[in-house]
Amino acid sequence: MRVEILGSAAGGGFPQWNCNCRNCHAVRAGTFPGKARTQTQVAVSKSSDSWTLLNASPDLRLQIEASAVLHPREKQRHSPISGVLLSGADVDQVAGLLSLREFQPLSVYCTPAVECILRKDNSIFKVLNRVPSQVSWNVTPVGESFSLMNGRGEDSGICASLFSIGGHCPDYVSAELANSLRPEECQAGVILQSPGVKVVYMPTVPAIDDSLLERLESADLVLFDGTFWSDDELRRVKGSGPTAREMGHVPVSGAEGSLRLLGSVSRPRRVFLHINNTNPMLDESGPEYRQVREAGWEIAEDGMSLEL
Repeated sequence: MRVEILGSAAGGGFPQWNCNCRNCHAVRAGTFPGKARTQTQVAVSKSSDSWTLLNASPDLRLQIEASAVLHPREKQRHSPISGVLLSGADVDQVAGLLSLREFQPLSVYCTPAVECILRKDNSIFKVLNRVPSQVSWNVTPVGESFSLMNGRGEDSGICASLFSIGGHCPDYVSAELANSLRPEECQAGVILQSPGVKVVYMPTVPAIDDSLLERLESADLVLFDGTFWSDDELRRVKGSGPTAREMGHVPVSGAEGSLRLLGSVSRPRRVFLHINNTNPMLDESGPEYRQVREAGWEIAEDGMSLEL
């Protein structure tokens, strides 16, 4: 299986357009010992002629142009992108769908709750179904396995399943709709499998428990929530704001952080992604970066290619 990291930052990217924190200021000044990043976007393939996107970031069009494997290869109109697997309905996970509206046949895979949010409560997404063959919606409950299909409607060689990580609904969802949805379908982790290979994708992780540790231990690659270094990170930078956990993200550091709690998970290759612009581990000269690397973790960056 081939995994392409097209983008690796949290919402807003790095630098964020309206942020002048230490990290963002240094990037703009050209003095930051690290790399700029677009918003998190991953693409996976078994054969490299057909790709499935994991979510659809607001930066998707630019990310496609920056990745030659996703460029058109034949005919006047063509794309090797055959589908999009959605783990939730947050803006950072779905806004890029609107960039895929040019009548290219696509499959979208999601839970019933995510489909309801996008198709029944947001009329703008009707642009994806202006003609019958435009987008096929494949609605799957959490816990059920399904095959990702290639552009010819054949099994791509990758099997996927979604597992619940909590009941968080996007802020834009009305209370009435949110109360009608099954909470376990609103945000999910993703498991991808092909013969001899297992990948777990979790850009949002609100909590770590024994069942999650068991899932990760059996994986070959884990792409894991690295949004915030500390629980009070935004309050330290901005002077106010929610904590990491209140936003649905386990911080990397601390006694209850992912770096310590996942210390026993030794088998898979472990990569942090979805990294907020305020996170000090973006600074490759800093102690936080060294701590992560010495613990055996990698920090995702745009253009990173992984072969399994």
